[in-house]
Amino acid sequence: MITDRQGLILEKIIKDYISFAEPIGSEFLDKKHNLPVSPATIRLEMQKLTDEGFLYQPHTSAGRVPTDKGYRFFVDKLLEGGLEDFKDKRFFEEIREIEKEIEDHLEFSQEMTKLVSSFSSGLILSYSADDNILLKEGWQKVFKEPEFEDSEYTRDFVATVEKLENEMKNFFLDDSDFQVFIGKENQISKAKNFSLIVSKSKTSKKQKRAVAILGPKRMAYDKNISLINSLMKLFDNF
Repeated sequence: MITDRQGLILEKIIKDYISFAEPIGSEFLDKKHNLPVSPATIRLEMQKLTDEGFLYQPHTSAGRVPTDKGYRFFVDKLLEGGLEDFKDKRFFEEIREIEKEIEDHLEFSQEMTKLVSSFSSGLILSYSADDNILLKEGWQKVFKEPEFEDSEYTRDFVATVEKLENEMKNFFLDDSDFQVFIGKENQISKAKNFSLIVSKSKTSKKQKRAVAILGPKRMAYDKNISLINSLMKLFDNF
């Protein structure tokens, strides 16, 4: 267990790291957030969080970066209050337009997958179990993330996607409608550097669907979780 103050500092570090993709130091936290504690206390709490495995220090003089354990704490806190709806009204407006204009089932799924990818920086995988069709959108956006400057990281990501193509149907084998896998929590080989958000749904036409967002562990979990949750709610009503 960590204290409320440590939880606050950890949350700020994770959000800043997601935004800036750089190790976060105590001076940066103090100046940016005006936390109600001294810089010395921030440093002390960051060291405790590091000792407890929530953060790690890439270099001796660098700031801190979240670990899988840190991200898991952050995601669990997000989910404590329940799954929220996506905040961007444009998403729902564009969905209504797609619904009006497209009647073909496959074309509708393609446009929906493209739409979701436009609101996320991750790769979107949409699987229809009834048709055994997997759609993927968002390659260009996800490859713009700084992690993909590392060629080995990119190869591992592609290998994970290839493995996922064969695994999506297996998400229907358990009773969980919504799951978040962080790093090694995902048993797919080569997935240790990535996070995967998966949700399943049955539409009013009894069509089994699974939609996933795959990306770096440094992903916008709050945005992606609410996005995929709202999408599946909409599918339930189609």
